[in-house]
Amino acid sequence: MLLPAQKPIPNIPESNLPKVVIVGGGFGGLKLARKLIKGPYQVILLDKNNYHQFQPLFYQVATAGLEPSAISFPLRKIFHNTPNTIFRMAEVHSFDSKRKRLFSDIGYIDYDYLVLAMGADTNYFGNKSIEYNSVPMKTVSEALYIRNKIISNYERAINIEKQEDRKSLMNVVIVGGGPTGVELAGAMAELRNNVFPKDYPELNFSNMKVVLIEAGPNLLAAMSKESQEHSLKYLQGLGVDVLLDTKVHDYNGEEVKLEGKDSISTHTLLWAAGIKPNFIEGLGNEHFAPNGRIYVDEFNKVTGEDGIFVLGDVALLREENYPKGHPQVAQVALQQAENLGKNLINYVQGKEMAPFHYKDLGSMATVGRKLAVVDLPFIKFQGMIAWLTWLFVHLMAILGVKNKMFIFMDWAWNYLSFDPSLRLLIKPKYVRASERKELIEEK
Repeated sequence: MLLPAQKPIPNIPESNLPKVVIVGGGFGGLKLARKLIKGPYQVILLDKNNYHQFQPLFYQVATAGLEPSAISFPLRKIFHNTPNTIFRMAEVHSFDSKRKRLFSDIGYIDYDYLVLAMGADTNYFGNKSIEYNSVPMKTVSEALYIRNKIISNYERAINIEKQEDRKSLMNVVIVGGGPTGVELAGAMAELRNNVFPKDYPELNFSNMKVVLIEAGPNLLAAMSKESQEHSLKYLQGLGVDVLLDTKVHDYNGEEVKLEGKDSISTHTLLWAAGIKPNFIEGLGNEHFAPNGRIYVDEFNKVTGEDGIFVLGDVALLREENYPKGHPQVAQVALQQAENLGKNLINYVQGKEMAPFHYKDLGSMATVGRKLAVVDLPFIKFQGMIAWLTWLFVHLMAILGVKNKMFIFMDWAWNYLSFDPSLRLLIKPKYVRASERKELIEEK
């Protein structure tokens, strides 16, 4: 009997068009697939989930500000009435560049052009104890898990008699001073300051610590000095304990051990300290940088390979202004996908391909209600106006009119009442061992 990977993926319509296979339905992969709708290709999009996830708002799901469905959009819905574009939910593990064949858990598929846009996963820097005991936030499922874990901790804490025994359940420690860590810390502090005391009046939330740990000397290292200073001031104003120049040595599930500083007791360590590109077998070691990214040329094509392109977090393209590669942010993936889509269409039409050059549109981070920092190429600003700018930019980037409406209404309600209504502890049903692969997201 043939294994699934040894059989072709069934029910793929026959086509005389060249076949572009895209691995990953994130910002880059989805942008490219949409760019090629009604184009001169048959496009096959593969992703392990059947929805697109809007990662910048994961922290709002984790802190009960938004429903998971508000920041997720069904991939199949995007490609209604697009006969040349096909989606399959699959986990891709390898490819054969000589045979131009891609292998997945549902079968193999032959391609003319292969685009790798698998994104990145959490980087624990080799610490297995932290990997096992901490909680990452790179998927909607993980964000929902954080929400459940935090609410569960307080439901448990309220039934513990001694105050000292409750502290480790109530404390929240976040590692990583980038935008994710800063936004998560600000949101957690506001829940502690304004929401949880109303839900759990028997608990003393002045004993609850929200700690943000950063190994470097500044928060938001990629942003301007003004944004770094303001974000630190905003977080401290919210009562967040910010530890700079501090490295986490270990975590056993109950105690965070720091290098050269006192340990912190907590049952909740949220890890936002780094990312690493997802890996796929099929290329030699010479194609990979030490950090796991794949070297590409100015057209996002893998050097020395025929018809293989890489986008986003997985790609390492050196430019004069970016000798170590571009930042692993959504804008890079979107711009690379836009450029590659034009190039693939131009190639069929016999036109020259245009090299990719990244245009930095700026960066921003929200630190709490009415508090944010924004760095644009021509201006930098903070506070209320920055917060409104952040809201507008993210609302416009969300897929789907319905999702935009739901998020706008949630944000409006949360702003007026400051009482997010999604503090629900919804435990997953027990899943039989035979169904775990289909229904459970493994860590």
